[in-house]
Amino acid sequence: MSPAIPAECVLPEPAEELSIRSAEGNLLHAAVFGAPAAPTVVLAHGWTCSIAFWAPVIRQLAGDYRLVAYDQRGHGRSERPSATAGYTTRALADDLEAVVTRSVPAGERAVLVGHSMGGMTIMAAGGRSEVAARTAAALLVSTGSCDLVPHLRVAPDALRSPALRRFVHRRVMQSRLPLGPVSGVSRALLKYATMGPASTPDLVEATARIVHACPTAVRTGWAGLLEELDVTDGLARLAAPTAVLVGTEDRLTPPVHSHRIVAGLPDPQGLLLLPGVGHMSPMERPAAVAGEIHRLAAAYLPVQRAAGPAESAVNRSADPSVNRSADPSVDPAADPAGTIGQPVERSVAG
Repeated sequence: MSPAIPAECVLPEPAEELSIRSAEGNLLHAAVFGAPAAPTVVLAHGWTCSIAFWAPVIRQLAGDYRLVAYDQRGHGRSERPSATAGYTTRALADDLEAVVTRSVPAGERAVLVGHSMGGMTIMAAGGRSEVAARTAAALLVSTGSCDLVPHLRVAPDALRSPALRRFVHRRVMQSRLPLGPVSGVSRALLKYATMGPASTPDLVEATARIVHACPTAVRTGWAGLLEELDVTDGLARLAAPTAVLVGTEDRLTPPVHSHRIVAGLPDPQGLLLLPGVGHMSPMERPAAVAGEIHRLAAAYLPVQRAAGPAESAVNRSADPSVNRSADPSVDPAADPAGTIGQPVERSVAG
């Protein structure tokens, strides 16, 4: 018997749904949640996921923000690319630009949040003036900018040959086998590859249903891009204040990528490490992800808001597990709110 889906993983009813046409003509599906007059947060999901992936984070933040989530092309209810040429970093940037231009009015700004391929999307759009004009700050979650395959940790440690490990990782990523119905075996494999060891069966089930819903052709099409991905040029032009978040048990985009991203950002706003968390951090630790969004929004969005439940869940000044020791130049007494404006490394225990 399959575990029940947790209530927090069920999307609330959207306040509005949008159909947005991207530069190449692809139709994208987007949904708006939360308070219509509140500051805007734009959510871009990762490879093989959909808007539903953001449900736990949306539920954390819907009382304080207007949340715009969209299905990446080929995922969820967005149109599939018509050819292999549609699976490019330029296409990802085109789609984000179309969504931001449609959903964030001219003269206003939003916090952009990208998980995995969504983070790569934000980096790919780093040089886009229309995106920059509507971006107050960004959060890159469990992602990488280049060299993804050499750093994957999905293959067993017994495969010590780097060449053999790369071969196995490529075969796994580009597999054309349909995922089929969620089963005990597929849950176990997905948990091992993408989630932390403490992830509960119901959370694994919710994540597996989202991933299994991705069409095989779309999964393999984007896998080909991820194998050769390099968005370091866009990263260097991502001018908005940007924070980075990653789980220490992330096998798909291990923390080495996050450290590289922080080093390459023009305006880094810190690296948050989540001990024991895997690649699916917005599903595994939505309060921590929501807390980082709230931190950036409070600092950089034009409308300042009082602390909401997301900030309370991960209170930077009161939580003794927050580690600021990585940057000895920061005086905690001078920054009681918690490292805003400082590229400091922190960790939040469960």
